[in-house]
Amino acid sequence: MSKTLPKGHKKLLNAWAFYDWANSVYNLTISSAIFPIFWGALTIVRNDQDVIISDTVRFLGYDFNNDALISYVTALAFLVVSIMSPLLSGIADYVGNKKFFLKLFCYLGAVSCIGLYWFSLEHLWFGLFCYFMALIGFWASFVFYNSYLPDIAFAEQQDAISAKGYSLGYIGSVILLIINLVMILKFDWFGFEDEGAPTRLSFVMVGVWWIGFSQYTYYYLPKGNKKDTTLSKNIFLNGFKELKMIWNELKHDIRLRRFLVAFFVYTMAVQTIMLIATYFGIEELDWGEQNATTGLIISILLIQLVAVVGAILTSKASAKFGNIKTIIVLNFIWIGICAYAYTMTTPFQFYITAAVVGLVMGGIQALSRSTYSKFLPKNVKDTASYFSFYDVSEKIGIVIGMFTYGIVAQVTGSIRHSILFLILFFAVGLILLFRVPRSNP
Repeated sequence: MSKTLPKGHKKLLNAWAFYDWANSVYNLTISSAIFPIFWGALTIVRNDQDVIISDTVRFLGYDFNNDALISYVTALAFLVVSIMSPLLSGIADYVGNKKFFLKLFCYLGAVSCIGLYWFSLEHLWFGLFCYFMALIGFWASFVFYNSYLPDIAFAEQQDAISAKGYSLGYIGSVILLIINLVMILKFDWFGFEDEGAPTRLSFVMVGVWWIGFSQYTYYYLPKGNKKDTTLSKNIFLNGFKELKMIWNELKHDIRLRRFLVAFFVYTMAVQTIMLIATYFGIEELDWGEQNATTGLIISILLIQLVAVVGAILTSKASAKFGNIKTIIVLNFIWIGICAYAYTMTTPFQFYITAAVVGLVMGGIQALSRSTYSKFLPKNVKDTASYFSFYDVSEKIGIVIGMFTYGIVAQVTGSIRHSILFLILFFAVGLILLFRVPRSNP
């Protein structure tokens, strides 16, 4: 049985932020670190000189570039989430039980991560299906998690608690990744014959961690804002009516609408970079005698650790200079990162880039979320539906970004050229950010 606490209560804020600790292990292990390396080892054929001689995968009767295939599956999953989440958000607000949906997608994602244990080329459809469903579970649960922010925190608390959530997520995910890394690199210590079994076991550990630690969040989070106690056949239509009403509100809210458009554009680049960074490191860098797996995971750990500092510094900067000005500066930094990444070829350059990415990655995510929350109309109750617009903007942006990345990889055989498109996205996002009013007219 959950415990009811008043809005702004310290325990309630901490319980909400702790969900980041629970679910961020998916984002790090599956999206960024171990799974991309696992996918590369499974699909790339190298000669004795460690030169790639084949990166083609046969799936559903067609040959795909391995990077293109995983990007298409990723984009398709995000497309499903973007279509599904507005409907579910409207229903959650109408029924007043968004915690049910948060749990539902949490468990779907976690069980799917466990299913990745059986990923193989012989049963590629099953492995990609588990990857697909894990991604849906993670991101769909975030729709409802994010929508709780204005419910549990006052406006003056939201920047700090949003940053704390991301910080907890980085710390928790790094702890599990280090455990997994030791298991993989020192597999003989744990009685394994090779690194294959502990790599697969890490996917199981992600699912167990996610389910286990999320229980603390569920204990304190309220059920939701209930509007009607009757479950009727019109509940789906009522969800759409909620969305239509909010869309009409957005048309009259210049500040919120312009921020959403800007967010949609620059998040294409931010999220695509986060999803493709490891794949880029595997195929585009010359690791020489250095162990590529170790080097890539060290880079990802560096990003996570620095991101904690970045989220905190960004929160302080926004308090001093304002949210929009801070996000504008972060976009300029991202453009510089992309320009440098286009030319890099060595692990040392990758480490430098990883450190700078860490500083701005957590900051732009946390600040974007809290900025949107603060821009919502005062005393609004249907926050899940409002946040569905935010999440849909992010997901559609990812769909465009990942499809662009996949097409470039398929056509050119190299993902390096996709960086040029990312610079364009950041530049357009900057122009749009300058058009966001500092106060709502």
